[in-house]
Amino acid sequence: MAEENPAKESCIRIAEELPQTTVDFISQESWDSYFTSKGTDDFCEWYADWPQFRTLLKNHLSFPPPAAPPEDMSILLPACGASRLSEHLYDEGFRHITNVDFSKVVIEAMMKRNIRVRPEMTWRAMDMLNTKFPSGAFDAIVDKGGLDILMDSEHGPRSGLSTYISEVKTMLKAGGRFICLTLAEPLVRDLLFSKFRFGWKINLYTISDEASPGTTTQQTFMFVAEKSIFTVVSRIVPFMDASFMESQDKDDQVDKLLEALKRENTVREEYSKSTDKWYSLEELEQGVKGNIEEIESGRVIKLFIGETGISRFFYTCVLLDAPPETGPFSKQFLVLFLQKSQASQKILASESRQRLVLQSFKAARLLIIVLDSSYSIVRGDDVGKDTSPFLLQLCPTVAVEVTDVVYTGGDDMIEGIKQSKIVHQVSSVLNGVIYVEDVMYNQSQDITFRRLCFERTESLMHSEAPLSTEAFRQKKGKPKKTDSHASIGVKVVEHQILTTGFHKGVIAGLLLFSTHSKRTTKAGGLVKTVIIGLGPGILPMFMRNRLPSLKIEVVELDPVVLNVASNYFGFTEDERLKVHITDAIKFVREKANSEADGSKVDLLIIDVDSSDSSSGLISPEADFVEESFLLTVKDSLSDKGLFIFKLFSRYSSVRRVVYSNLRTVFSNLYHMYVDDGFVEIIFAVKKEAPVELDEACEAIGRSLLDNYNMHPWINNVLNDSKLIKPLP
Repeated sequence: MAEENPAKESCIRIAEELPQTTVDFISQESWDSYFTSKGTDDFCEWYADWPQFRTLLKNHLSFPPPAAPPEDMSILLPACGASRLSEHLYDEGFRHITNVDFSKVVIEAMMKRNIRVRPEMTWRAMDMLNTKFPSGAFDAIVDKGGLDILMDSEHGPRSGLSTYISEVKTMLKAGGRFICLTLAEPLVRDLLFSKFRFGWKINLYTISDEASPGTTTQQTFMFVAEKSIFTVVSRIVPFMDASFMESQDKDDQVDKLLEALKRENTVREEYSKSTDKWYSLEELEQGVKGNIEEIESGRVIKLFIGETGISRFFYTCVLLDAPPETGPFSKQFLVLFLQKSQASQKILASESRQRLVLQSFKAARLLIIVLDSSYSIVRGDDVGKDTSPFLLQLCPTVAVEVTDVVYTGGDDMIEGIKQSKIVHQVSSVLNGVIYVEDVMYNQSQDITFRRLCFERTESLMHSEAPLSTEAFRQKKGKPKKTDSHASIGVKVVEHQILTTGFHKGVIAGLLLFSTHSKRTTKAGGLVKTVIIGLGPGILPMFMRNRLPSLKIEVVELDPVVLNVASNYFGFTEDERLKVHITDAIKFVREKANSEADGSKVDLLIIDVDSSDSSSGLISPEADFVEESFLLTVKDSLSDKGLFIFKLFSRYSSVRRVVYSNLRTVFSNLYHMYVDDGFVEIIFAVKKEAPVELDEACEAIGRSLLDNYNMHPWINNVLNDSKLIKPLP
């Protein structure tokens, strides 16, 4: 008779009691019920147990000098559950450990278990997708299975998971490490690979599969990402033991991971070919760009400033020295702080714009420092004190000291804003602070524009529309009354025109499937359109009003955005315009997998900016240009369907990788540039045969003329359509 194993039997019983469905796994009530019935003493680890990874984990938590000793290191364990991991770490000398789980039952039980024997360890009932810790709060974050729980191979990631990864990166100090114990299922693997590209050194380890009774029989991996101060892209370095490489009994887990790793490192090599070179202050002092103490005519340097233990943050900067002939100079050394916005990103992307700023301030040397949402919790004076040690090192000898410091939002200076007023502000769990702003530009002839801004994203202005004041109506001609005009007090948001280059380009791009669209409408059907990203709702409202052949579905993850669009931008739904509050990737996947007649999409538009600067993208989110999602997009499109999105990055290497991913999936690609060439619009046509642009332009012209009888906006569309060219 086989010998009984009580530990194994206990773990099997516990496994049977675990939540059984995806919904249960993300339900706080399900976990409370589970932990209540189980108790914290009836226990076994799900993944690798402590002896299997003790040495490896300790090595990665033992940072090189001048890092803090173990007893002073701050460590976060998200979704800690009833795991003994934090107890083992505490007993190894790591005292400042914060355990987080959204089950109050398990937090209370684990606190009770440890309060006397491990008094310095803390426990907090908190959802890992909505933590409240400040920037740079932790030296290390150790995630054991938490990420895996939130991913489901059938339904995709839980809403807000990308936000969790972004928060992880924000909460880590420079040099800090994110350590994730995972099964590396495809969705988790792809998320980790894409989200930790820019500015992270990555190692991947296999954990010995001498599993304790009851732990998973699948291979466990340790993903280690170290936060760098530079936006370099490094290869993922794998450390695979021989037994793993030879394994053939893990459901192709070995082959799939190695294939994905090879593909990801190929992408990273493309990024690393970038000519975008950034320097540290130490490198400048060593003379890599000449004598930094002297003003050198025409010199431009991109650099990072900041140092662990000295400054609270790291800062992205551009240093410019003016040619002598552009003088005389009123200031020798000027420091300009810009809030991260669409305007400030244009400055970083364009040396010519940097020169214009330099000339406008009449400075011999200008240091432009771009801030992002991480700095929103501190005052301008505090940022000045934080950077002052480094500013003195950049001060030329002729200046002796910093001449002046200027703080600006950037948009006012670059976009020529005459006046602005915030009319509404609200905080969202998914997007942070959102505000609605009324602005008047110097060149706008007293027309007020209403715009939507997201504080946590790089590109603050999502979209804008003019307010139809009496002055505006007299100058532009009073438009017909429609339901799309909604009064906000005495003001009316105008939905009959478009003001942003991207939105105008989207309409011009419809020529790429105008013939297909016309056949659909002649057959009595509507062109099925999906727009990912609602924003203020300007684009879908315009398309509904101007293009009656479209049936539009908008996918928006954040209900707060829908409320703002409805209450402050006059957005309304009807039988031809519906909003779905759901995850966009899940929505598109369902369209792609559906076998129902008429389920495919004729026109798919992505109108979102990136919330994560580590991808190197300002627009769109990195997830939307990954090869796996592009394949899903193609499957979701009808035979002659069209896919449109905005591509905005200051890194040429990032754009090259996006092009490469697109060419892998689509053979029929076009593009155009708007906003003075800073924003690129990508058009991907599903059909293989190339579009004859001249013929298509004539076709859409005839179609619009038939419907609108020479309305002035048609000429704008036709002129914009001539800018569309095949993607080289």
